[in-house]
Amino acid sequence: MLLNFFLQSSTVATDTLSNTATNANSTPITTDSVSYLDFLLKGGVMIIPIIILLFFCIYIIVERYLSIKKATKQDENMINDVRIQLKSGKIDNAIMMCGRGNTASGNIIKSGISIIGRPISEIESVMEKTANVEIAEMEKGLGYLGLISGIAPILGFIGTISGVIKIFHTISNTGNLNIQTISGGLYEKMISSGAGLVVGVVAYSAYHLFNMMIDHFSLKVQKQTLDIINVIQQP
Repeated sequence: MLLNFFLQSSTVATDTLSNTATNANSTPITTDSVSYLDFLLKGGVMIIPIIILLFFCIYIIVERYLSIKKATKQDENMINDVRIQLKSGKIDNAIMMCGRGNTASGNIIKSGISIIGRPISEIESVMEKTANVEIAEMEKGLGYLGLISGIAPILGFIGTISGVIKIFHTISNTGNLNIQTISGGLYEKMISSGAGLVVGVVAYSAYHLFNMMIDHFSLKVQKQTLDIINVIQQP
């Protein structure tokens, strides 16, 4: 009798697995294919200003990169040529050498060479002020990146919070509480948070990368300035 019970149980289990496999094979699994743009637009109203900030951020990054790359371009031969011309007493030729590359370092060195004959302290002051002006030109627009890095994540969180408020408002009015309503609405609203964080990270990274490039340029120009000052001080 006990043997018959186990045999019947085994038969029922086998039939159940067989029916399950048959249903699984006969029922096709359908997945909704959604484009990235449609998926992104599910983030709600706040996704629109986040997208605008993204394009503005990309524009600033490209514009500042090209500008800073051009301004911080170094011409090692220029410094050597200027040093040779100064040692030979050919100040006009040294000024021409500074302007041939149209770089920020050339403008800084040129500002000091053009007033040779005045006290060294005045020459150093003029070169330092010119360096500050050149660095300020490079930093122009970087404040927008810092602003975007702070605003974009906040806009994303606002979009998510407003979406959650709408979900629970709907539940309170309809009294329909199910996991599909909550999860479906919540994942859509969290898209804005993810998009805001991505834009913020891009802006934050670019901001600090450009500052690193400017700091590297500033250190190199200080060394070049000291080199030129030493040449000017030589009898």
